[in-house]
Amino acid sequence: QVQLVESGGGSVQAGGSLRLSCAIYGTTIQTYYMHFGWFRQAPGLEREGVASISPVGSTSYADSVKGRFFISKDNANSTLYLQMNSLKPEDTGMYYCAADSSPRPPVDMRYRGQGTQVTISS
Repeated sequence: QVQLVESGGGSVQAGGSLRLSCAIYGTTIQTYYMHFGWFRQAPGLEREGVASISPVGSTSYADSVKGRFFISKDNANSTLYLQMNSLKPEDTGMYYCAADSSPRPPVDMRYRGQGTQVTISS
């Protein structure tokens, strides 16, 4: 069992930045060897995978956020991050971190947190 707790959401103007954090509560092995990701959901829209990171640090991003968002993981502090730059109003939504023992799209990962709201104003 892995528990994930997001923080860092908020309201910013377009062009601004936010850094989301996700505290990982699990065993050391889970922290080091699971796959992690972020997905988001805006009202009325389907969930969208944003970024993922493998146990060896390989990253992948949705085309909509490439070059603006960066996913990273601090194993020593059991924390997953999502650095979001050059934010756009269309980035608004609830952001969730997720984890799975297998490589899956973030929206399909087994474990997920409760989410943190991100609102971008124009």
